[in-house]
Amino acid sequence: MSPHLSKPASAPAPDLAPVFFALGDRTRLRLIAALCAGGAFSISQLTANTQITRQAVTKHLQVLAGAGLVKDVKVGRERLWQFEPAQLEEARRTLDVIGRQWDQALARLKAAVEG
Repeated sequence: MSPHLSKPASAPAPDLAPVFFALGDRTRLRLIAALCAGGAFSISQLTANTQITRQAVTKHLQVLAGAGLVKDVKVGRERLWQFEPAQLEEARRTLDVIGRQWDQALARLKAAVEG
């Protein structure tokens, strides 16, 4: 592994590729935003006033669930979907580390150019 691709020594990086993949779709981002704003929703509620089909929302929710971003709970005969923040928080922490590393690399470059 080349030095610029090595993992930080502080902690092993979790596999966040599924999270970033799941968030890379506009429809899934809208679903996450809806779930973050209001709690648990059924697929019928999530598709109300939209052009997206229930089947499409179901597939998107399955991708989000596979990434650990949502979970479903059965309430009576209905299945409700809710946001699970842990994976998104982990992704944010990882991006913060990458941002700090980038800032340090730019500072070293600036010092080398100016020095």
